[in-house]
Amino acid sequence: MSDKTIRSGRHPSGTFYDASYQPKTDTLVYALGGLGEIGKNMYCFEHDDEIIIVDAGVKFPDDELLGVDYVIPDYTHLIRNKEKIKALFITHGHEDHIGGIPFLLSVCPIEKIYAPRFAKALIEKKLSEKRRLANWPIQQIDSNSVIKTEHFTVEFYDTVHSIPDSLGVLITTPNGRIVETGDFKFDLTPIGTNTQYQKIVEFGARGVTLLMSDSTNSEVEGFSISEKKVAATIQDIIQKTPGRLIVSTFASNLYRLAQIIKSARNCGRKVIVFGRSMENVVDIGLRMGTIDVPEDTFVQANAIHSLAPNELCIICTGSQGETLAALSRIANGTHKHVKIMPGDTVVFSSNPIPGNAISVGGTIDLLTRKGANVLTNAMLNSLHTTGHASKEEQKLMLQLVRPKYFMPVHGEYKMLKQHAQSGAETGIPEERIFVCANGDALFLRNEEVYRCTARIQTDAIYVDGNDSSGLSTSVIKDRQILADNGMVAVIVCIDSRHNKILCKPGIVSRGFVFVKESQTLFREAETLVYEALRNAMKQKVTFGDLKNCVRNTLEPFLYQKTNRNPIVIPVILNHKDAMAKRKTAKASA
Repeated sequence: MSDKTIRSGRHPSGTFYDASYQPKTDTLVYALGGLGEIGKNMYCFEHDDEIIIVDAGVKFPDDELLGVDYVIPDYTHLIRNKEKIKALFITHGHEDHIGGIPFLLSVCPIEKIYAPRFAKALIEKKLSEKRRLANWPIQQIDSNSVIKTEHFTVEFYDTVHSIPDSLGVLITTPNGRIVETGDFKFDLTPIGTNTQYQKIVEFGARGVTLLMSDSTNSEVEGFSISEKKVAATIQDIIQKTPGRLIVSTFASNLYRLAQIIKSARNCGRKVIVFGRSMENVVDIGLRMGTIDVPEDTFVQANAIHSLAPNELCIICTGSQGETLAALSRIANGTHKHVKIMPGDTVVFSSNPIPGNAISVGGTIDLLTRKGANVLTNAMLNSLHTTGHASKEEQKLMLQLVRPKYFMPVHGEYKMLKQHAQSGAETGIPEERIFVCANGDALFLRNEEVYRCTARIQTDAIYVDGNDSSGLSTSVIKDRQILADNGMVAVIVCIDSRHNKILCKPGIVSRGFVFVKESQTLFREAETLVYEALRNAMKQKVTFGDLKNCVRNTLEPFLYQKTNRNPIVIPVILNHKDAMAKRKTAKASA
């Protein structure tokens, strides 16, 4: 698509953006996350001495990211410019839009955070679990709010999504207007607040310079089905199910949860909720009135055995096959309160997120083997509808807004490209459509949009636990090697005073080969390393030299013998207690 550039914004190195090379009269637009991926949405708008941010999400790790809890954007650019950050605006409460807030605040203490009602409640709950961030002020906004800074005016409009209180954003800058849709769909019979079509048209009539629009379902033809159709299907299933009913869906889909709970109540069933995130959302929904049922609709987990099967509805997390989620534990028989019995009906009110199909399939297989009747979303069984616009809905947004320039956002590269093609089909010239990656910078100048040849520094930061400093790529690679090939520790005893090795090294292995069948291999390896170290220590050496000698000798030998590359960890023990420590280490192995 567009290749329109202006080189005046280029840093001399040609690598990373430097504000000193960009005219202060230009308005910059860039993403630190959300382009070329599903997750960690974060879109930044910069003019002179001000930066405003829309959303701050996380991405959940793929299976190959071992030991990683979250993936967040690289905040380096924001840290360097933290004095410029005036506000963070949240479009809605999904984790890929709010999950990064605790990590962001720990390095950039943003004073003004604006969020719609439900997202505000979820963020406050999240921050309350972090002692240093508890009671952080979040200001509630709605579609009538107007927030002004020196250079920006931010307005909002209601959208339909799979979560309450979802907003789109209009940002007026000194160089033109920008619409960022957030996540949206067009549902003509929605449950909850409807899309403000008139307001979108009104924004379009003012003149929109750049549209940034959700691309998630750009490959899905037609229009998505209505949430009311899903609610009717679930009501019908609950009425016709003779035995115990277990329903799993996305915890954040509060409207879906409200419909399931209301239907269960209407059919005379008591409700038990399992899963921490689900319990939190239901609690917030009850306090807000979105879930409107009497308190006695819910019972505690210990009431399971006192209720007849047709008097019970269990709602739980785990619709994506997550290993530790409630439904997965129910399926593999490790849940504390629930065991699958023949005659149970399990309903998946969701579709597998890309990449989760195998784990979801495994959960379904386990449930079926235990005698459960499993119902999933299908053409003739509308148990789920997406919260994202399909192709024709995306085209409708383009027609309503009528932007001068278009930038697809929120999606993998193929989704962005397909959305760009839809933009061209609706009449936007290809040279005015920008398919960008995280870190690519566009800038607005006098209601025209250009691509800057420099880039904002950005990368994926892997978070293990709650440490926002993240893990380096080398750590992830080491974890992958450990998973695939295991490790070999080599214990070397030396006397550094006389520069000599005291005995043959000892080798301890984990996850590499079956030790009892590899004694010959280890004896050869010990002798090989011993001779190499003896030769090396004929002259003065450092501990680093000894470790390199061990690795350089052992790694090619092990690969030649086994065609595997374990991580080799040299452990150098010096003089006095070396022999005793070596014996203890080998005994514990």
